[in-house]
Amino acid sequence: MTIFSTFGLFIALSLFIALILALIVIMPWLRASRLREKPVDNQLLDINIAVFRERLIELQSDKDNGTIDDAHYQNQKTELERQLLDAQREVTPMVAPGIKSRLIIMVWVPVLAGLAYFLVGDRTPVFDLWTAEDKVAQVADDLLTGKINQPPAWAIEDGTQLISAMQTNVYRHADDPDRWMRLSELFLSLEATDSAIEALSRAYRLSPDNEEIATTYAQISFFANKGQLDASSRRVLQDVLAKNPQHEGAQMLMAMGEARGSNFAEAQGWIKRLRESIAAKPGDHSKALASLDELSANVIAQEQQAAQGIEVTVSIDASLLPLVKANDVLFVAIRDVKGGPPFAAKRLPISIIKQGKASIRLSDLDAMMPERTLNSARSDKTQLAVVARISHSGNAIAESGDLSGNPIMISVEQTQVNVEINQQIP
Repeated sequence: MTIFSTFGLFIALSLFIALILALIVIMPWLRASRLREKPVDNQLLDINIAVFRERLIELQSDKDNGTIDDAHYQNQKTELERQLLDAQREVTPMVAPGIKSRLIIMVWVPVLAGLAYFLVGDRTPVFDLWTAEDKVAQVADDLLTGKINQPPAWAIEDGTQLISAMQTNVYRHADDPDRWMRLSELFLSLEATDSAIEALSRAYRLSPDNEEIATTYAQISFFANKGQLDASSRRVLQDVLAKNPQHEGAQMLMAMGEARGSNFAEAQGWIKRLRESIAAKPGDHSKALASLDELSANVIAQEQQAAQGIEVTVSIDASLLPLVKANDVLFVAIRDVKGGPPFAAKRLPISIIKQGKASIRLSDLDAMMPERTLNSARSDKTQLAVVARISHSGNAIAESGDLSGNPIMISVEQTQVNVEINQQIP
């Protein structure tokens, strides 16, 4: 849609609305002109009739009481009738407005509405969007429908215009999953990961049976979540594998996610399934199988490192459970009692807590810096403390309203600890 057609549509709708409002204003005039050429305003006449009736009742009462005689009564009655007839003749007729007055109203209403639209607020973004659509709307549509893979050079001279046109195009075709998929690719190229995930989630909801969309959505969510499978990406992968148990991409993501979540047995199970699936195919797959063997060895090494870590059992005081929200984040860390960055830390969704408890293992796999590990702290006989906090905002820095527990001191040899979240940060 070009700038002229968009602007024309706006003008047409504005005039239509203005015409309706104008008709509401002049409708009484139209009805009045149909009554007669010079209609009379009967308000004054009605008042005079009411006064005449009251005076007539007073005269009749005076006559009945003997205050006045019949001759005086008839004279007064005749005078009242004469005054009533004179008032009826002198009533000012209501003048119906002419066609000129009506046209003035019908013209000025849309003019004032248009001036209000242009002058009340800053419409620069709207004009910029119209300009972008006029220039690159067709290019945006061709990119989103797969007709072209790369935009022409002139179309990317102003990248903002192309992005705006593509977003507008997708929202106009909001039921097309392929457009949402390609829009996510644009966001990924701009490193706007959150927007890419949102676009992919819309594409997946529109077409849950599309394996490409589903696995791409799970993959981007997996890497954006630092290699962890959240509830959404896990569910998507499980749906893909339920329909296609041999889907290699989904199997690999499950293996990597289970390993990252310290579910080493499950990770090895997925690697085994994937290895058997690849080995059963005809042809030489030695490189792929070697990569899987390397991944399996890494999982074994991770399992050994995790075994040297500390098992932290986090519990929440029952009185604080009503304050826990579905989007909260659980932070668990092992740090030096004197301060400094943690030796090991995890950021987990609140859903990991079941019935007020969760068991979390912290090890060198969770080190924030390669040189600052749990094993190095033990070797240096560092006094350690375990802390746990529930964040409403998801920020690593504690904020007012977060739920936390007192730091628990642990010895160098200790492998298990219980932490209770029992207070709210003021």
